[in-house]
Amino acid sequence: MGIEAVNNRIADIQSRIIALQTQQATRPTAASGSTATTSASGASFASALADAVGAQSTTAPAAAAKSYTLNGKGIPTELAAYGNGKIPATALEQVGGTRHRLWAPAAESLTRMIADAKAQGVKIGITDSYRPYAEQVDLARRKGLYSQGGLAAKPGTSEHGWGMATDLDLNTKAQAWMRANAEKYGFVENVPREPWHWAYKPKSV
Repeated sequence: MGIEAVNNRIADIQSRIIALQTQQATRPTAASGSTATTSASGASFASALADAVGAQSTTAPAAAAKSYTLNGKGIPTELAAYGNGKIPATALEQVGGTRHRLWAPAAESLTRMIADAKAQGVKIGITDSYRPYAEQVDLARRKGLYSQGGLAAKPGTSEHGWGMATDLDLNTKAQAWMRANAEKYGFVENVPREPWHWAYKPKSV
């Protein structure tokens, strides 16, 4: 039933209920059997009204799910124009109730993964997420470039700078859980010397 038809149906039922109530209010006291019949009729109309309202809510168009795309370099097209490490906080999404932010699909998936792990008795913490360019420069200065034996990506190339990677606080149990389950959530362990670094590499978004 279309929305317009449902609205017309509701209006008709409401009019009939009002007419019935008016008729009942002005009618002399009737036998209990007659009153019961009238009440039943009112209940029938009320039930029909509820059904019509329900039909209207189920036939209303659902909000379209937001779609995401990656460019040829695997970077979210909606973030590419900002530049690595230059993405405003408003363009990223918060991970659960933490202070950390990532690209929306990554944040949503990480939030779900942490909750699922917790339900299985596994605690996963977060130590880092989106990393602004200035922080990338500072990290490279303090820890050295990965290509030179250090632990930092060249500033402007970090997966963290696209909101596509997170550093996790994992004990032995949690690390094993991640290696067994993370791929289901789109996360991969892709830096050999950094078992805490997990990048979001979904097969599809």
